[in-house]
Amino acid sequence: MHTNTMIKNPLRGKTILILNTGYIQKRFVYQRIKKLGLKIVVVNEVKNWANYYVDHWIIADTYRHANVLSAIETFIAENPSVHIDGALTFWEDSIELLAKVCAKFGFTGNSLEAARNTRSKYLMQEVMNSAGLPAIREHLLTNEEDLTVAIDKIGFPAIIKPVGGSLSQFVVRVNNVDEAKNAYAYIRKNCTPEFDPIYIYNEGKFVYQSYIDGPEFSAECYIQHGIPHVVGIHEKTAMSLPFFMETGDYLPPRIDEEDIDSIEDAVESALIVLGVRNSLAHAELKLTEEGVKIIEIASRMGGDYTFRAVKEVHDFDLIQAACYIALGVHVHNTVKKTDSCIVGKFFIPDDSGVITKLRGFEGLKSNPSVVDFLVSKQVGDKILIPPDGYDYIGWVLVKGDTYADADRAIEEVEKVIDIEVTPFKATSTLGKTQRKNKFSSALILGKHQGSEKIERLRRLDVANIRKLKIGIACNVYESEKESNNAVEKDLMNVGKNIEHALQSRGYVTEFLDFNKLSPTLSHLMRSDIDLVFNVCERINNSSLLEPHAASIFDIMRVPYTGSNPLTLALCIDKIKVKKLLNFHNIPTPRWDYAYTLDDEINEDLRYPLIVKPANSDNSIGITNDSVVTNKKDLLEQMDRVINGLHNPALVEEYIEGDEYDVSIIGSQDDDLRVLPLSRSIFTKMPEGMWHVFAYDAKWNRAASEYSKIIIQRPPKSVSQKLLTVISEIALDTYNILNCHDYGRVEVRVDSAGNPYVLELNPNPSINTMDCIPKVAEIEGFNYGDFLEEIIRLTVKRYKNKPAYYHLQNSLI
Repeated sequence: MHTNTMIKNPLRGKTILILNTGYIQKRFVYQRIKKLGLKIVVVNEVKNWANYYVDHWIIADTYRHANVLSAIETFIAENPSVHIDGALTFWEDSIELLAKVCAKFGFTGNSLEAARNTRSKYLMQEVMNSAGLPAIREHLLTNEEDLTVAIDKIGFPAIIKPVGGSLSQFVVRVNNVDEAKNAYAYIRKNCTPEFDPIYIYNEGKFVYQSYIDGPEFSAECYIQHGIPHVVGIHEKTAMSLPFFMETGDYLPPRIDEEDIDSIEDAVESALIVLGVRNSLAHAELKLTEEGVKIIEIASRMGGDYTFRAVKEVHDFDLIQAACYIALGVHVHNTVKKTDSCIVGKFFIPDDSGVITKLRGFEGLKSNPSVVDFLVSKQVGDKILIPPDGYDYIGWVLVKGDTYADADRAIEEVEKVIDIEVTPFKATSTLGKTQRKNKFSSALILGKHQGSEKIERLRRLDVANIRKLKIGIACNVYESEKESNNAVEKDLMNVGKNIEHALQSRGYVTEFLDFNKLSPTLSHLMRSDIDLVFNVCERINNSSLLEPHAASIFDIMRVPYTGSNPLTLALCIDKIKVKKLLNFHNIPTPRWDYAYTLDDEINEDLRYPLIVKPANSDNSIGITNDSVVTNKKDLLEQMDRVINGLHNPALVEEYIEGDEYDVSIIGSQDDDLRVLPLSRSIFTKMPEGMWHVFAYDAKWNRAASEYSKIIIQRPPKSVSQKLLTVISEIALDTYNILNCHDYGRVEVRVDSAGNPYVLELNPNPSINTMDCIPKVAEIEGFNYGDFLEEIIRLTVKRYKNKPAYYHLQNSLI
């Protein structure tokens, strides 16, 4: 059992100086120190998230040691009522600074020599070798000639790593000369203060070491008055070579007592030899056939979940021990022997990219096996894995009575955690857009992150554009009898409104009525129309033939606005679109489909589900009853779609949340533009109404329950990060499906902030009150401006390109 022989808290009322706040995930360190009754003075470059816990700030750059010492001296002189009793740090990059602070102000700590011995990955092995301890063969690298010598001296396999690094960053295993040269070039180029400020201390030095085979472990220790104590040993799980990202571990390790004793002896001996006298320590080592080999030792507490794991299994408080040591109080904690074990797991994706889904973590709070977990990223964040970076999404700690219990608990956690990362690709826009604010367009960044391409969306000479004769391909319904529903009235009105807007600006226009196909085609063959504004959505009264209008223009070699026939045909087929979205890792609701009632729907889909016609537009066939919560209702809706509407049935998991319309104009990287977003909020709808855009929601909203839908253009009180990832996912969808000139992507966002693409509408309705013209107004485009911009973009797309260039699509 853990015992505490002192009833009185020896720390209460004392003041501790902490160098460097660290990042926000380390909040627990400050919470624990405050609970111990200590006052906190922090040295940091700026005041930040830790302000709630900090009693006094000393503002100084912790990478400029002389300035820090001077700033502390000034603080002490100006604040005589504040008595600093000791100093410590929990961060690798402040270890040497701490030694200098302790020496100057008489605090308990390690010497500068010991700090340097534990910071330098090269010096550490040299010191141990000089003392007769088992050490790793190595050679210092400062240039390519050193690498040639090292290869001859050490051989393969080997490790190349920075002398003054941390967190296994830029530690690479190499197996031959080519790998060694490539790895050395890679780490020399990237291992810089721009990547991580800690490399200020590296000074371009690297070390080439013999690779040590065997299972890897880490040991947590405290050292007081020069006497080391090992308080916990972690057994690490396998890493994905050639890099050394942590994947997880077991505490206590799955080894016998003899091996544990060997590890403890080796670590304690190394700590003594390295001169560590008063601090915590974190040692990494391997258990080889020749015995224990120390890989590295850091004179600070281990990172991530180390504190929580050691506290849970051994009831040893590393943070309290660190404070005791720094303040000269005897560490009287004892290590508890345990009958249970902890298993930790890091969540690391297979590829670098942008996180598009994070689900399941909230449910871990109620899981009795879960000791703790951390999610360090959000949807929309970049995640970089080697060789791009060294990120992880988070971690989880589980506890079991046996290792088998803990392993099963980890497996259960993995079942409920749902993570999606859309990989970076040359064709992807994820992580490559920038929007100044929610009212402006998103600009596409160039190859080099942070630089913007030259703005190419300024209007052409209006006088030249207005010389074009514009044909308006549309559907004209001459009487109310012909136009017997809201959709058909809209199809007719959009053409008339475009005609009126263009004629008011001096354009000569002609209607091309595709409801009268034969005379229209004859006229088009003889006409002097320069460009067709294509808003035709029906041929022979069928939306399935909409793509053929574009095909006719291609055959007749008449330029036209909007997307090509393939894109138009593809997007009518929602099933094929879903397959493409999945193939390109675009997040979309889980789904299945059926052409007949005999087709089985995947039973893993989670209710509620929504059943849609797979080959229709304008929300035709979607009602409140389209959302189902059981198998019986599912079959009824499938029957209505398949047999009643004569359409395949698309069955999707229903996503509860806001819906975003992402309006995009342009066709190429240098003119693509994501307009301000439109957000639909359903929370005011009557009880019993599903939050979907049913047919009535689009065409009869004012006279129905759907009048309660709130439209925000642009969205209010929404994080910029979420708007960015929605825009980028939509832009990838637009590009994947080869949309041209303008389009609208529908995206749902669930309560956890996970976006899901529902569909793309190429050539969506652009009537005066429709979404795209209305969000274009936010940027200052009136309706006529918007139409002229589409014409300008179309002319640009055709200019200086081979014939039928717009029909090519390399992405699909």
